[in-house]
Amino acid sequence: MEEKQFDAKSIIGYILLVGIAIWFFYVNKPSEEELAAEKAKQEQVEAAKTVAAIESKVKVSPKAATDSLGKVKAYQELGAFGFSQTLASANGGETVLENEVLRLKINNKGGYISEAKLKDFKTYDSLPVYLIKDGENASLGLTFNTRDNRVLDTKDLFFEPTLTKVGGNQQLAMRLKVSDDQYLEYVYTLKPNEYMLDFAIRSNGLSQVWDTSKEINLNWELEALRHAKSNTFEDRYTKLYYEYEGTKDNNLGISDYKEKDVESVSYVAYRQHFFSSILLTNTPFEKTKLTSKKLIEDEDIDTLKLKKFTLKTPLVANSGDLNYAMNWYYGPTDYNILNGYDKNLDEVVDLGWGIFGSLNKYVFMPLFNALNGFLPAGIAIILMTILVRLAMSPINFKQYLSQAKMKVLKPEINAVNEKYKDNAMKKQQETMAIYSKAGVNPMAGCIPALLQMPVFYALFSFFPTAIQLRQKAFMWVDDLSSYDIIAELPFKIPFYGDHISLLPIIASAAMFFNVQLTSGQTMQQPQQPGMPNMKFMMYLSPVFLLFFYNNFSSGLSLYYSVSYIITIAIMLVIKHFILDEDKIHAKIEANKKKPKKKSKFKQRLEHAMKEAEKQQKLRNK
Repeated sequence: MEEKQFDAKSIIGYILLVGIAIWFFYVNKPSEEELAAEKAKQEQVEAAKTVAAIESKVKVSPKAATDSLGKVKAYQELGAFGFSQTLASANGGETVLENEVLRLKINNKGGYISEAKLKDFKTYDSLPVYLIKDGENASLGLTFNTRDNRVLDTKDLFFEPTLTKVGGNQQLAMRLKVSDDQYLEYVYTLKPNEYMLDFAIRSNGLSQVWDTSKEINLNWELEALRHAKSNTFEDRYTKLYYEYEGTKDNNLGISDYKEKDVESVSYVAYRQHFFSSILLTNTPFEKTKLTSKKLIEDEDIDTLKLKKFTLKTPLVANSGDLNYAMNWYYGPTDYNILNGYDKNLDEVVDLGWGIFGSLNKYVFMPLFNALNGFLPAGIAIILMTILVRLAMSPINFKQYLSQAKMKVLKPEINAVNEKYKDNAMKKQQETMAIYSKAGVNPMAGCIPALLQMPVFYALFSFFPTAIQLRQKAFMWVDDLSSYDIIAELPFKIPFYGDHISLLPIIASAAMFFNVQLTSGQTMQQPQQPGMPNMKFMMYLSPVFLLFFYNNFSSGLSLYYSVSYIITIAIMLVIKHFILDEDKIHAKIEANKKKPKKKSKFKQRLEHAMKEAEKQQKLRNK
């Protein structure tokens, strides 16, 4: 009986103890916050183990680990390059390189130049000239594959900057790190008073990280920013230039879109009229894809950017690493500066091809620079024009002498034309006979004009590209590199514009009177069948000049205005004070009396014409 009583009490006691324990644990159970904290602690422990496993493979120093969860995410997305995302540089930031003429900002993200400012220049509306601004119109990056099958682009990754002084130069090393001693590096070296800076792309210890069996591509893009008053005129001189196969050079032109594959490229220049961004390499790019795309569809709306340029080229890794020595140039498209680097960069200025470029390089540019050294740009243009026209005055003399001879022979030519008006072959024979007897070459008037064409085209290329004229004022012209304005129009005329420029009007009027004076005899000749109407061409040329040059460089219009005025003055002096038409007539008459020895060519020509005349008579029978 007592045993049963003990058992009941024991059972009751156990129940009470269990109840007390349950109550105790219920009252002292952890809160949700405490449970979450414990879970996070466990996750941190597991993350640390995962990071340690990855870091053991890529030699990461323990001091780099600060946020295990963040590092896991970075490594999951970027593999070994996730290390770069965990450094302080991944918080953003930029480094400034600056000398007397150039200010550059290099962003940690991408390691590329996010701002390039030319300190000595202003835009047409007095703002600083930026070739790159806020990192929005340019980018540079390497795209590559990793051994764990990722495709990465360095422009999206963070580089760690180290700025040092090397002599008088500033040197910035931007490292995209996999570990302390494994990295991809961009090195910028800026020298005092230089637009050119040294640039290197190299890597260290990445042979086991990236997959060099696949291409490592360098991609450089830039959208050219507008700097001038006329975006369409500036766009006309905004082109992509490149050098290939040693010293050969070419450009992609001004078409709306152009792409080209080029081998062995040693530099690529994105020229924005008076300013250029140029990448040069000591190790030529084996194969390069270049593109140029026009961004102006409507010149009234698309007013901020001109063209988009791109470069894509594979870089070659030796023993798994890159080592390219390069240069960047951010500066004016100035022949004297670019030519001073002795890297064939003067071709970017585009002074014209062949004889036209040679005339500019060795004659007109040195002459203008000498005059502009002590004279304002406008006066230098006028004096240069006077010197050029005086140097060509003997050609003008030959041209007018030929016209004077043609004037003396005009009555005889008219008589022949009337006599054989129904026989073109006979008329031509008799006309040539008159010229031969008088000792007159009917083509002599054309030859002087042809001799002047190289000068015309050379200066047509020189003035619009002469940076010395940029923002230089002269009389009512505020910028000789752009058009002048004497009146704004309330509407826009196709091919003419919404303004009136005075210099093209002066040049057109002077051209009209010059053509009348120098080609007067030609205009009086009867029009030959199938030949263009010369009188119509005479009136069309000044009109064309008026429309075309209304939006062109006023420096060029000033040259043409002065040139035509001086030519008119020279021709008037020749006509009234040098040539004597009576003496010319007497000389022609004397030539007619002299026996003429015909050349073999002339004999064959006359024989051919006689045979042709016989055949024509046979056909008419």
